[in-house]
Amino acid sequence: MRVERTQILIIGAGPSGAVAAGMLRQRGYDVMIVEKQTFPRFSIGESLLPQCMTFIEEAGMLQAVVQEGFQFKNGAAFARGNHYTEFDFREKFTSGWGTTYQVQRARFDHVLALEAQKQGADLRFEHEVLAVDFADERPRIQITSSDTQEYTVECDFVLDASGYGRVLARLLNLEYPSNFPVRGALFTHITDQIQLANPLFDRQKIRISVHPQHQDVWYWTIPFSNGRCSQGVVASADFLKCIEGNETQQLRTLVQQEPGLSHLLEHAVWDTPARSIIGYSANVKSLHGKGFALLGNAGEFLDPVFSSGVTIALKSAHLASQCLDRHLKGSTVDWESDYAMPLKRGVDTFRVFVEGWYSGQFQDVVFHPNPSPQIKSMISSILAGYAWDIKNPYVEQPQRRLTTLAQVSRQGTTH
Repeated sequence: MRVERTQILIIGAGPSGAVAAGMLRQRGYDVMIVEKQTFPRFSIGESLLPQCMTFIEEAGMLQAVVQEGFQFKNGAAFARGNHYTEFDFREKFTSGWGTTYQVQRARFDHVLALEAQKQGADLRFEHEVLAVDFADERPRIQITSSDTQEYTVECDFVLDASGYGRVLARLLNLEYPSNFPVRGALFTHITDQIQLANPLFDRQKIRISVHPQHQDVWYWTIPFSNGRCSQGVVASADFLKCIEGNETQQLRTLVQQEPGLSHLLEHAVWDTPARSIIGYSANVKSLHGKGFALLGNAGEFLDPVFSSGVTIALKSAHLASQCLDRHLKGSTVDWESDYAMPLKRGVDTFRVFVEGWYSGQFQDVVFHPNPSPQIKSMISSILAGYAWDIKNPYVEQPQRRLTTLAQVSRQGTTH
């Protein structure tokens, strides 16, 4: 079996892998990316947050993303019964990008991967990791290509950006049960024709709608620039089991149960079979070990409600690239304090607001009729992805602040 050598092996060519590759190539390192699938390929998670743009720009990929003509995004809209509210991400507490894009992930991921390749990364589609060995000084990774040719890559360090594939988590027995209830998502892309139902509909915002009878069931509507949108629903696995039909029929049934959304999509063309993911939340025992670190969804995935997945993935690429640069230059790196803990700080902030959404706490805050502009700007920062800004009181003490704010909101006074 042939043996190849590189400085850094990245498993997975999705956003975290491609952006990490770009950041590391700009520092001059040899990078190889192995990806089990071939791109473009379908992926869910199409609504980016403005914080993502910082990392895309840092990786030298901003121009390529801008030139693709994706749907411009400046905020999020929320609907529950007769209540409707919007957050404009440009009106936020934290400085930085206030706009981003809503993207077809097949195109977006492919653009980033090709940019990493243009920057000099050795990108290999349809190459699958079979086994790993971290016992020696240098990691050895066994790989097979699409033509079933097996080979070994010897490297200085491995970044696992395999997303839901969770390659190292499986091979190294790092998987750990998530403490989130088992939920599922049904989703598809449709020709939405929303303008026929509502000519004033704002395509520059993701729309989150709440089921009229079940506050823990919610819908996303993510418009694209080509007249199509991503439409999905999230509910407990038990709730979804009670809906009859195939995945498309289930999704359409649930859309009909939310009058506002049903009206918006009354002219939609459901031209693509729906798909499902059940039990998507995941966790691991550790985000790092001797010779490796886990990026993005390969480590932990919370929930899609605030579109935090890609943001967390790109933040992990940013932090890991910084640590790896120091490590390869001979400095001592404490991966727990320099990588895992800073990453988890923002993840834990998102977690508080995700849990608050399902408990109803955060929904009461979102739909408060008379919010304080200052507090709304702080919440808008978190919804825009700035969950690591400890100058924001709702990042510094998320649980205490949200609990207090929810209590004020439920009293009906100005918060």
